[in-house]
Amino acid sequence: MTLSSQPPANAPQNPAQTYPGLDLLLPPDFFQPLWKSLTSNIRYTFAPPKLPPLHLTSRPIDIGILPSERLSMPWYRSIFTNIGDVLSPENLPPLQLESRPVDVGELIADQMSHMWWTSLLRNLADTVAPERQPALQLTSAPFEDAGMTAGFMLLPRWSSVIEGPKIFHPDKPKTTYSVQIPQAPPRLDPEEVEFVQVLRDEMGELKGDLRRSRLRARLWVGLAAAEMAFLIFSMLWH
Repeated sequence: MTLSSQPPANAPQNPAQTYPGLDLLLPPDFFQPLWKSLTSNIRYTFAPPKLPPLHLTSRPIDIGILPSERLSMPWYRSIFTNIGDVLSPENLPPLQLESRPVDVGELIADQMSHMWWTSLLRNLADTVAPERQPALQLTSAPFEDAGMTAGFMLLPRWSSVIEGPKIFHPDKPKTTYSVQIPQAPPRLDPEEVEFVQVLRDEMGELKGDLRRSRLRARLWVGLAAAEMAFLIFSMLWH
């Protein structure tokens, strides 16, 4: 048995022959040396190749500055651009609509930007002289029901709408009442009672010591703060 690294005679020499349109190899430019890649980049910067004009099959749309270029600009450029848009706004061509426009009134952003008294005046005007809206154009016939016009609505039962076998759940078990006789409290050991009383006395003394130490700390901190305030005041006064 012999092993050979050469492919068989009937095997294709190129994988693209077996799978047309599939090329998993790196491009030839990836294997160029560094000086050659640097030279080609410099030549492309100063003398870019002249490409033929682009043939578009659709109408181009001017979207302005790209987001990447807008982020790369310095911060003061955006301030000057905003000031220029406020002082002399750009005159845009009329908007070409391909559908029928619908009047939605004032936008929510514009309503939020108004002051509070404008909404108050608008509400008073709507209450005193409401705007007359045109008649509503319906595309379907109104639904007439004697039950709804009479003031009530008859709806079918939910059980009659669902199709399926009826399931009867078993009754809940009845609770049984039991009377428990209270047991007499256990007798305490006198030594344990005395030990607990001693611990309570010690804890009371410890709490008193902590309270007095906190009071002394607050007093010393207050004195130190008063001394610092007096020194600062004397320095500024002189």
